[in-house]
Amino acid sequence: MFKRLFPAAREHSAEHSAPKGWPDSRRTSIIRVSTSIKTANILMIRLTQRILSAPALLALALCLSGTPLRAAAAPTAVIHTSMGDITVELFEDKAPATVANFVDYARSGFYDGTIFHRVISHFMIQGGGFTPDMQKKETGDPIANEAANGLSNQRGTIAMARTNQPHSATAQFFINVQDNPNLDHTGEDSSRAWGYAVFGRVTDGMDVVDNIRLVETTTRPPYSDVPVEPVVIEHIEILEP
Repeated sequence: MFKRLFPAAREHSAEHSAPKGWPDSRRTSIIRVSTSIKTANILMIRLTQRILSAPALLALALCLSGTPLRAAAAPTAVIHTSMGDITVELFEDKAPATVANFVDYARSGFYDGTIFHRVISHFMIQGGGFTPDMQKKETGDPIANEAANGLSNQRGTIAMARTNQPHSATAQFFINVQDNPNLDHTGEDSSRAWGYAVFGRVTDGMDVVDNIRLVETTTRPPYSDVPVEPVVIEHIEILEP
C-alpha cells in the first residue's frame, strides 16, 4: 500500500537517472540527487507508518473494503427504584449538554432518595426533584434546551422536565409512557413550540415504568398526581461504554 502511495521510492534509482554517455561529474550529481530522493521517500514511508497506528490502519482498511464502521457505544444509566430497575441508553451525540448534566447529578448522588412525584398513567412519569415528604431539592443552574435535536417524545424515551421557560431544566426528568408528539420541538416562538429535550430511551425495564404509571395517586397541595405510596429512586448508576 505504501509503495502505491509513494511510487517514487522505487522509480527514482541511480541506474535509471543518468545516461551512460554523460560526464562522470554529472552522473555523480544525478546519482546523489536520486539517492536523496529515494532516502526522502523512505523516510516519508516510515513517518506515515508511525502516524497510521494499528487502529487507524484497521479503520482505513475497513473503509477501503467497504465494511461499515460501528458507531461508538453510548453511555447507559440504570435507574434503581423501589419498584425495580430501569435501564436507559443516553443519547450523548444528540443531546450532549443534557446528558452531561444528567450524568453529573447522578454521579453526585443528587437523585438518591428522590421520588417519582408526578405520575399520569396516559402521559408520563416524572421524578428526580422531590424527597418522599415532597420537599423540593436545591439544584444547580438551568441548562440550554436541546429539544431541537430531531428526537421525538415517543413511548419509552426520557426527557428533561422544565417550567414554562424554555431553558429552565435542571434535574427533573420524565419518561414518556405513550407517544407524546405534542412535546416535540416545532419552533422558537413560544414555550410550547420549544418542546422538551429527549436525551435517551429505555432499553430494559419498561415493565417497571408501566407498573409505576399504574400506581394509585392523590393530591398533596399544591401538587397533584402524587403516588400514594412513594416510588423511590434509590440510586442512578452510570455505566460507561
